[in-house]
Amino acid sequence: MFPVGGYGTRFLPATKALPKEMLPVVNKPLVQYGVEEAIEAGLNYVGFVTGRGKRAIADHFDISYELEQEISGTSKEQYLQSIRHVMHEGIFSYTRQKEMKGLGHAILAGETLVGNEPFGVVLADDLCVGDSGEDNVLAQMVKVYKQFRCSIVAVMEVPEDEIHKYGVIAGEAMKDGLYRVSDMIEKPDKEDAPSNLAVIGRYILTPDIFEILKDTPPGKNNEIQLTDALKQQAQDGVVLAYRFKGTRFDCGSVEGFVEATQYCYENLYKEGKGN
Repeated sequence: MFPVGGYGTRFLPATKALPKEMLPVVNKPLVQYGVEEAIEAGLNYVGFVTGRGKRAIADHFDISYELEQEISGTSKEQYLQSIRHVMHEGIFSYTRQKEMKGLGHAILAGETLVGNEPFGVVLADDLCVGDSGEDNVLAQMVKVYKQFRCSIVAVMEVPEDEIHKYGVIAGEAMKDGLYRVSDMIEKPDKEDAPSNLAVIGRYILTPDIFEILKDTPPGKNNEIQLTDALKQQAQDGVVLAYRFKGTRFDCGSVEGFVEATQYCYENLYKEGKGN
């Protein structure tokens, strides 16, 4: 599931008419990197929770007959290779989030796309790259899910002065890089943070999360917070936090977007892996 209904205000005026998820990181829109990660992890049913002004996302993952006809048989056709692969491997569906009331609300709006099945969640703002020789981040989490069959959140260590930007977990270490969550706090002050392990935009959720979200009252910023629902799920059962192997770029910020662009240019595009 891709919650892509947000406004992208930090990138105005570029996002006034263009979805932030369609901003190009070198030669591919940000959201395509996330979809490629999901498909590589074996999650081929891709659902988008969209909003007004987001039709470009659906158009991107569809055939453009006029364009394809125009460049068919030319050297320019190679530039469509990656999106053709994604369109061939993925099965796409869409629903709308009528109001922007938080990530938890967006997940709940996507229930119609998922049904009673476990599902991954990718926040396209976070561009994640696995370590060399390792699975991508979502594929790593799928392996953990197959072992434990419970909700899993991806976490990373963050500096103390950035902890207020994230949801933060408290938990018991089960083994290196894996924690059983006992508490989660959304964007705490640094003195209130239970750890320096911050949740980033990769999740695997079990379908009971929908019933929990329906009973979750609005929290911080008067939004329905996924963090609050996961905290309840952890108290009622088991939620694991997985410290992934790889690098995450915060493409919701201008600085992170530029870093991601530089990385992808040097390590993917110039190496011929970006088409």
